[in-house]
Amino acid sequence: MIKTVKDVDLKGKRVIMRVDFNVPMKDGVVQDDTRITAAIPTIKYILDQGVKTLTLMSHLGDPSKDAKKAKEKAEKDGKTFDEAAYIKGKHRIAPVAAYLEKKLGKKVVFAGEDSDYGKKAFIDGQPAGTVIMLENTRFHKEETSKEAADRDKLAKELASYGDIFVNDAFGTAHRDHASTASIAKFVPISVAGFLMEKEVNYLEPIVTSPQKPLVAIIGGAKVSSKIAVLESLLKNASALVIGGGMAYTFLKAQGHKVGKSLIEDEQLDTAKQILASAQKIGADIVLPVDHVAAETFDPAAKPIAVDSLDLPDNLMGLDVGPKTVAKYKDVLAKAKTIVWNGPVGVFEFDAFAKGTESVAKLVAEATGRGAITVVGGGDSVAAVNKFGLADKMSHVSTGGGASLELLEGKKLPGIEVTRG
Repeated sequence: MIKTVKDVDLKGKRVIMRVDFNVPMKDGVVQDDTRITAAIPTIKYILDQGVKTLTLMSHLGDPSKDAKKAKEKAEKDGKTFDEAAYIKGKHRIAPVAAYLEKKLGKKVVFAGEDSDYGKKAFIDGQPAGTVIMLENTRFHKEETSKEAADRDKLAKELASYGDIFVNDAFGTAHRDHASTASIAKFVPISVAGFLMEKEVNYLEPIVTSPQKPLVAIIGGAKVSSKIAVLESLLKNASALVIGGGMAYTFLKAQGHKVGKSLIEDEQLDTAKQILASAQKIGADIVLPVDHVAAETFDPAAKPIAVDSLDLPDNLMGLDVGPKTVAKYKDVLAKAKTIVWNGPVGVFEFDAFAKGTESVAKLVAEATGRGAITVVGGGDSVAAVNKFGLADKMSHVSTGGGASLELLEGKKLPGIEVTRG
């Protein structure tokens, strides 16, 4: 069991809280506030308890990696590159603090435009009930260092800003970073926020003790990125629905013709092993039986219906056809728990989005009849948002890599520090 903010006395305490405000930005403007909105219930609860101060910390992108790529591009184009200006323009967290202030309806004090984290005196000098936002944690190489001693150096400084550490950043819970896990070594009490609690309460039981029948819909481009989650979910699933580009590696492993579809030849043996394991335990593997294909991978490509398992040599599968959707409907109708990670087609291209939209509608219908439905992974979340069905799911995860690793059965550092 994890401990949460409700399990501790917060009155008069200094709280240091990790949030996941790694939101998309354009010209200093927040483009999607989903992660900010998700943290507000915990923030408001903490403030309502009469805390002395609430200090928030988050990363925003990866400054060093992004700057390196931008510099390489600039040099290739024969342009000069100002790294400091680039980072200040894209990675400063001040605009996020200002956005939070509007959403919260309460002043949020930004701790400064510098990269120094010697902020204890500044924080302790604030009036009771103040909300403070620190600068981007990844401005410090110690945040993501592979050396524990380096992470501990930053974590110890961050820990001096609070009497209690609250981790509500599920999106970075799989990262063993200074502000997500190491800090817990130096703070007397570490607990989870409401978002973290909700994520754990929905995702962990899918791996450990789901309400059965469990149906897992696993899509996306590559088998290699989903091997561990397929193997983990197969232990409890009555059916695995495999779609997207990765389905064609499975179809090829079965001896079918896949045309120019995306294939990972090095994963064919893995696909065969998963198929054999499923057959051994009596779990169904649901693969496409018809396709919507095209000659090129292009949003303007002409969709071509292929009413058979096999694809012609000149075509690539970019979506599932109506017969496959009908199979999905039959399988999902029996499910008491559904977990969906990855689209079943190239839903970003409108001509090849029908399969994924159909899945979203079927999962929403299952929620309506009482099934537990969990959507995890960035592309799946983008899909349910695109089709306006996010509020029809039991839970839509805010973590891409974190939700995937939790579904793989891994222990996540940012969660483990909050266990009682």
